[in-house]
Amino acid sequence: MYTYRPVDTFKDEDVHILDREERWFERGVKEAIYVKRKRPSLNRGGDVTWKVKANDRPYHQLPEFKKKVFLCIKKSKYSGNAIKTYKYNVITFLPLNLYEQFKRVANIYFLALLILQIIPEISTLPWYTTLIPLVIVLGITAIKDLVDDLARHRMDNEINNRKCEVLLNGRFQEAKWREIQVGDVVRLKKNDFIPADLLLLSSSNPNSLCYVETAELDGETNLKFRMGLRVTDERLQEDHQLADFNALIECEEPNNRLDKFTGMMLWDRERYPLELDNMLLRGCKIRNTDWCHGLVIFAGGDTKIMKNGGKTRFKRTKIDELMNYMVYTIFALLILVSAGLAIGHTYWYEAIGTKAWYLFDGKTQTPGYRGFLSFWGYIIVLNTMVPISLYVSVEVIRLGQSKFINWDLQMYFAEKDTPAKARTTTLNEQLGQIQYVFSDKTGTLTQNIMQFKKCTIAGRSYGSDPFYSKIQPVDWSWNRYADKKFQFMDHSLVALVRSKKDKDAMEFFKLLSLCHTVMVEHKDGDLIYQAASPDEGALVTAARNFGYVFLSRTQDTMTIREMDQEMTYEMLALLDFNSDRKRMSIILKFPDGRIRLYCKGADTVIYERLSPNSKHKETTQTALDIFANETLRTLCLCYKDISAEEFEAWSRRHKEAQVTMNDREAALDAVYEQIENNLMLIGATAIEDKLQDGVPETIAKLAKADIKIWVLTGDKKETAENIGYSCSLLTDDMEIHYGEDVNEKLTRRQASRRDDPQAYRRGKKKTAEPFFPGSNKNALIITGGWLIDFVDMACECEAVICCRVTPKQKANVVSLVKKYKKAVTLSIGDGANDVNMIKTADIGVGISGQEGMQAVMSSDYAFAQFRYLQRLLLVHGRWSYIRMCKFLRFFFFKNFAFTLVHFWYSFFSGYSSQITFEDWFITLYNLAYSSLPVLLVGLLDQDVNDRLSLKFPKLYIPGQQGTLFNYKNFFISLFHGIFVSLIIFFIPYGAFLQTMGQDGEAPSDYQSFAVVAASSLIFIVNLQISLDTSYWTFVNCFAVLGSIAIYFGVMFDIHSAGIHVIFPSVFTFTGVSSNALRQPYLWLTIILTVGISLLPVICIQFLSKTIWPSVGDKKYEMELKEDDDKKKPSAFQRGRRSRRSAYAFSHAQGYADLIASGRSFRRRPQAHGGPQESIREIPRRELTENDRRYEV
Repeated sequence: MYTYRPVDTFKDEDVHILDREERWFERGVKEAIYVKRKRPSLNRGGDVTWKVKANDRPYHQLPEFKKKVFLCIKKSKYSGNAIKTYKYNVITFLPLNLYEQFKRVANIYFLALLILQIIPEISTLPWYTTLIPLVIVLGITAIKDLVDDLARHRMDNEINNRKCEVLLNGRFQEAKWREIQVGDVVRLKKNDFIPADLLLLSSSNPNSLCYVETAELDGETNLKFRMGLRVTDERLQEDHQLADFNALIECEEPNNRLDKFTGMMLWDRERYPLELDNMLLRGCKIRNTDWCHGLVIFAGGDTKIMKNGGKTRFKRTKIDELMNYMVYTIFALLILVSAGLAIGHTYWYEAIGTKAWYLFDGKTQTPGYRGFLSFWGYIIVLNTMVPISLYVSVEVIRLGQSKFINWDLQMYFAEKDTPAKARTTTLNEQLGQIQYVFSDKTGTLTQNIMQFKKCTIAGRSYGSDPFYSKIQPVDWSWNRYADKKFQFMDHSLVALVRSKKDKDAMEFFKLLSLCHTVMVEHKDGDLIYQAASPDEGALVTAARNFGYVFLSRTQDTMTIREMDQEMTYEMLALLDFNSDRKRMSIILKFPDGRIRLYCKGADTVIYERLSPNSKHKETTQTALDIFANETLRTLCLCYKDISAEEFEAWSRRHKEAQVTMNDREAALDAVYEQIENNLMLIGATAIEDKLQDGVPETIAKLAKADIKIWVLTGDKKETAENIGYSCSLLTDDMEIHYGEDVNEKLTRRQASRRDDPQAYRRGKKKTAEPFFPGSNKNALIITGGWLIDFVDMACECEAVICCRVTPKQKANVVSLVKKYKKAVTLSIGDGANDVNMIKTADIGVGISGQEGMQAVMSSDYAFAQFRYLQRLLLVHGRWSYIRMCKFLRFFFFKNFAFTLVHFWYSFFSGYSSQITFEDWFITLYNLAYSSLPVLLVGLLDQDVNDRLSLKFPKLYIPGQQGTLFNYKNFFISLFHGIFVSLIIFFIPYGAFLQTMGQDGEAPSDYQSFAVVAASSLIFIVNLQISLDTSYWTFVNCFAVLGSIAIYFGVMFDIHSAGIHVIFPSVFTFTGVSSNALRQPYLWLTIILTVGISLLPVICIQFLSKTIWPSVGDKKYEMELKEDDDKKKPSAFQRGRRSRRSAYAFSHAQGYADLIASGRSFRRRPQAHGGPQESIREIPRRELTENDRRYEV
């Protein structure tokens, strides 16, 4: 398991000491090193080029804000707010689509053939034999592209035509999103989507506080807060004030940094700094705020969400690339064969043609020139080795496979009425070759729903084991404030708390109700908690249900209901959480004057700060290990009593640190460290981060299919590692390599690279010695970046988790694996922060439904639950790959067998580029006579059904290895075609040498020979595809018999006298078929030809299935082996001690600054309640080091 951490979490020995704000992971992992980056300064010349003036549209059209787009044409650098994802319009569709289609080499090839066929001197086939298929292919592809682009037009129009209120001419008017411009002031209401990147000016909440849901950006459903500047809050509440607003905003250029914004507002000769907390980003939704006003800073394509989308890449499958190379091979083969036959014609005409008077055509052309014309003639005759119908057939098969995905009811999520959707028709077979899956965590693997499951209080654990489901949940009817959705299975803890006899349990839940940064809203008599993270919300909700209800807070007080009594505590200090501290604390003054610090955090940091006299450390640690083994997220709870003198001295140092200008955050951390010591342990909580249904089973199935899953998340290491265990990505039998061990291995590899550079220049990507010798499973936690060696090391591991990665870094990790491992990758995510990763991977999958549609709009496939991924890959992907490979192998075979008959015929026709078959047979061979059976195999064939495909994931492995279609298979098809073409030509040829019919006539003319050879070919290719079909349906049977029937029906029609009379120059084989096929001798010839062609194939298939069975043929043997594996004991050991920290908390800072500033409160309510009765403390002066505890 590889865990990526930001530089600001590294120790000094890992990274050169730099200021936190000067370190970042440049270009993700492109160079895989940490580099220094200075914060942009708004005072340096040239850094600030983005200027926005409020309520002044003409200002943004000034010449200084113009940019050149073409020659002397200029336009404003400020984008309009309309977005465009479509490719064509009415004018550009036809030329642009034809241009794109003719970028495909095969289409240019067929266009060149058409031109050659128009030239009379070299034309050996009518021009319509190429024109008709070419027009059909271009037309079908154009229609498909048009349908796809119309869907993009509809999506764009739906978004661009959304309505909002814009301040125009002194009053707010309803306008469409597409009409919004930079510098406009807009008004948004509750539940509105934000149309552009806005500077928050004012809102209905106190101090212009505004809550936003960022699900479209990061997939998280917990609310974030944004806040306007105090000056705009005080002076921009009314419409006329907003109309007079004329500030100038100077800020950074548009970029994709979702976590950064730097700017300055100049208003009335005063300058006000701007940061990300003042911004409302496009794609978010307004929540719990009746209205707000914002100034448009970035619009349309300049917004951060659009910048994060990354460049749309044209995706092609590996089979597409391989097919192109094979087409080049066939083309080279065609040129070589044509050149050889042209040379043969030159020598033949010089030796024989010039001497045969009956061959004289009245032309005085030299043998060399005739050979030159023969070369182009053979290019036309043999062009069917690369039939144009191949590409239209591939498109039809892909379209059908996409429809099967859309129609799959087992991938339909009824709860949200969300079916699976194949948003592309060009990548289906690539789904059967995936080697690496890159997954987001929040909203993709998890539901982002936290549940309080267990706890340990004073050494005793509570909460039922999750394996016992017969226990009834606790009835909360005794508590009118209880959240009815909250479930807890242990009735003993509820009884203990309600009895009020256990001071430890009471103190435990009092801490949970007081030590947090949750905001509360009273709505319709109910309490609604707004938490910085779902973890905090779950803990406060648990305290609420157990009778300790958080009611309200002001800037310096907190009010809770302790069972039946309302109590108010004075908040003296709030020591907020961050990723370095891994804990948060609150210092409260009790109603009786006592001062107490409550603290909660990770066991790794809490245990270091416990008093030597603290009890229950060993039993609590044992409980933490058990919770961690059950993949629960844990927090330790503790307290400390503080004397008034100690607090006063600390408070002075705290205030000094708050106003320091140099490294304020480090100064505050140092002051916090001075008070957070000698803590007394109370217990620990255990929260379940609820996974989506079926995630562990899906990951286990994909792992058996040899698909490696990497989790890329913005969460911190401990949270991501915990989820890794929860979803079975990490298991207890894995050996995890940490820190110095990893650095030592990488350093050794780098040294080896330096000592022997020639070895690596010769193309060796890594040394023969693996990083982790042995057969054990490995997981990896690494600091620092080492480029190629990092990739090699990570790919040796069973599991990889990258933490604290930005959207750009996610894409770079995917790109790195694609580049250095040449692997087929799939990315799956649900938010806008996953869009870049989704576009970078070979296959992009979007999770649709709860967390917005940004990822879905950029994806290739979309569905509602992660668990559907196993069906998409192991069933649809595998079937699509097998079907496409079988289709291509047979298609190449049947066209080689068809085309090379002309080659053998050339030896008996003076290499004169004459055709063996009739013109119309050549035209209809791939369109009507042999297309339907192979097309149905490409659509419907399956070696095993979907149940067995899921039961035996190892059946997926041949697709990853590319064993079903490669150059080996191509040459097998080529030699098979050569063999069949030999049989088709020479057996009838031998039969026609000395033949006498029943009527005394010899049916040995060229036309009869053509009919017999063509009939033999039709029987062979249709019976051959029957032998290759694994899954028979009525449709397949009908297609095979129907193709043969169509051939004979059309042949007798076009050989009839009636059609010859109408078109005498087009239909020249008058009466041939009826004359030839009434001869039993020729039917015996056809049967002999078909039998000799198919007999070797039948023998080889028999030997293959008995002596060299494929993975699919071994499925029953695998079933027996799997049954044996089930009897083996599990590697998981419940009693095993784990020292991993399973703590979980918000990976972003909480609301401490907001609470401490008082900006979120309208007024301070009067304190409620009397002195505390539930807890009696020993006075501070009586406490000693040996007796620091709380008691009744």
